[in-house]
Amino acid sequence: MSDEYVDPSGNTEAFRSFAQGAEAEAAPSRLPLIIGIAVLAAILIVLAAFLALG
Repeated sequence: MSDEYVDPSGNTEAFRSFAQGAEAEAAPSRLPLIIGIAVLAAILIVLAAFLALG
């Protein structure tokens, strides 16, 4: 009976792939945060212009 579980630390190449994959998942994208801040800034500028001209 063969063991179907393969330990990624048993093979250097597999372990490096496993370690790099874990680091890539840990870093979330900041693009949604930047877009949200830009939209909020645009809304505040439009609101300030509306109040100043109104």
